Amino acid sequence: MSDTTGSSARPSSEVAYWQAHSGRIVGSVAVGILALGTVVYHFLEDWSWVDSFYFSTVAVTTVGFGDLTPSSDASKLFTVFYVFSGITVITVWLNSRFKHRAARAAVKYVPMNIDIPEAPEPRT
Repeated sequence: MSDTTGSSARPSSEVAYWQAHSGRIVGSVAVGILALGTVVYHFLEDWSWVDSFYFSTVAVTTVGFGDLTPSSDASKLFTVFYVFSGITVITVWLNSRFKHRAARAAVKYVPMNIDIPEAPEPRT
């Protein structure tokens, strides 16, 4: 059976929740991605915690200084998937931050007392 009630759209409470908390949710995922990369590189490459965090950050932000490079096949494969997922998450997080700032700026600068002229009477 097909649903013609339009229930495929999200309920307004879910949309409002996402709009209110998207920055925190995606920011938490971004921090989790950095933490995951730090732990994986620490154990796979036997780097220090600082070097592992440094490489994770450099890889996800696409800076790529080249001073540290993965040497094992496992860490190279992890890096491929890590970079793709990390770039996606960081981009979504930046997008949500920019949308939040734009919405705050729009609300801040909207004049509250706008004189709206009345519509003219229709001709008969």
